[in-house]
Formats: sequence, structure tokens, C-alpha cells
Amino acid sequence: MQSSLRPIGTPMERLKTRREFGKLGESLAEKFLKGKGYEILEKNFRCRLGEIDLIAKESGEIVFVEVKSRHGTSFGFPEEQISRKKQRKLGRLAEFYLKRRRPDEGARIDVVAILLSETGELLSLELIPNAIGLSG
Repeated sequence: MQSSLRPIGTPMERLKTRREFGKLGESLAEKFLKGKGYEILEKNFRCRLGEIDLIAKESGEIVFVEVKSRHGTSFGFPEEQISRKKQRKLGRLAEFYLKRRRPDEGARIDVVAILLSETGELLSLELIPNAIGLSG
């Protein structure tokens, strides 16, 4: 029996839309953080261990920022979508970055949780400082 549910658009169109949605969230988070006095050092830092959305400096501390954007809350709030596995990964990424680039600086991992409407309108944006321990 065939399903009557079909994906809209080609796989590439869906991926592009998902990527654009993520970029919108990161852009909103960056603007918000700058307004709070954060200095953005890097965006989308990548290494063999993975990616960190934003790396900033605030009050003399390096801040690794995970941005979570969602449409609606039917699957929970954005910040609830960071699995234990992802938390450990972020901790390892942060430690990797610190060892190689800024070994003598204090650091923390913040989360920016963004809720958008289906049309891309900002419904809420929450900054959760020190949301994840560096050890994950």
C-alpha cells in the first residue's frame, strides 16, 4: 500500500530550505548576541570533530554558541532538542578549539533557542548561558 504523503519539492529543494532556515536562526542569534555585547570571533567553525555555530567573546570568556531554531513546539522547545550525544560532541569541540587556539582563556557553552513561525517571523529567542558543561 502506497502512502498518500509525499515530500514537497525535490530533495535538494528541501535541503536548501532547511539550510536557509538554519542560517536565518544563526543570523538572528548573531545579531542578538552582538546587541548583548558579545564579540563574534568565528561563525560555523569546522574541524574533524564537527561544527560549532558561533564562537564569541563576552566578559573575557570564550563562548561557544549552539543555535537551535524550530517551527512550533510540537516536538518540544528548541533547547530540548540538544541530545546528550550532541552535548558531549559540543564539549569535545570546545576543548579542541581551546587547546589549539586559546589555551589560557576561560570558556563556556551557551545555547540560543529560537522559535519561528512558518513564515519565518520571530516568535521567541532565548539565551541560555552556560547551558552545557565543557566536558559535555
